[in-house]
Amino acid sequence: MKRRAALLLGAALLSGTYVALSRDEAEPPAKPRTPSACKPITFDGKRFTECIAVPGRHRIMTKITGKNGVIYRSFAGLAEDVDPATVAFAVNGGMYDTGSEPIGYYAEDSERLYPLNSRDGGGNFYLKPNGVFFGAADGDWRVMTSADFAAKVVQRPNFGTQSGPMLLLDGKLHPRISPDGTSRKIRNAVGVDAEGRAHFVISDEPVSFGTLAALMRDHAGTRDALFLDGTVSALWDPATGRIGGRYPLGPLILVTHRSRD
Repeated sequence: MKRRAALLLGAALLSGTYVALSRDEAEPPAKPRTPSACKPITFDGKRFTECIAVPGRHRIMTKITGKNGVIYRSFAGLAEDVDPATVAFAVNGGMYDTGSEPIGYYAEDSERLYPLNSRDGGGNFYLKPNGVFFGAADGDWRVMTSADFAAKVVQRPNFGTQSGPMLLLDGKLHPRISPDGTSRKIRNAVGVDAEGRAHFVISDEPVSFGTLAALMRDHAGTRDALFLDGTVSALWDPATGRIGGRYPLGPLILVTHRSRD
């Protein structure tokens, strides 16, 4: 009987139908994948994706120019310079010209690369009050009108990007924004809640300014919120494999995981 069992085991091993590893030889379990910081939500019957940066868990920085000295203009270019495993998500954030250079305030690594723009003009950026999203990399992130930023911020932030218009001003809709206007486009925005978390929201279908503003107030719980961009709005979420960007981009807001070391 023992000889028969040995013969059967040998045949199984030769045929490849039987594999036995000792406890020491067993392959280690796969490391759990970091969950996405983004999630799909529905507000007022419209589909959005919301990504939340949490102080102590994430770091925020702005990026525009690659190591080769050329403006990224896409998340694909950014992905070549950063380790995607460290990236929580990234969005485009801030108005720019046809060459993808910011038309307003832009700071990166505590260096101001473009000055605050207080001029008048046409288009969303000049629908005053516009504003600035800024702060330190590890926290104390803020959204403030451009006028208040110029008057009150005396120390240069680690990062900052100017866009417009403001969607919310102390919990109220921008005076030029109706609750549900007729203009509907893909749009994204940012706001900071009472706990200091930065909420980045991008619509997954065309929406009005008013709907986006109401979401930032009633769902995200932000008192001040800034419109980041319209049709070109895009999101990079490595955890889900989403990398948007049908059009050339300008300033990029990169959110990374903080090291656990």
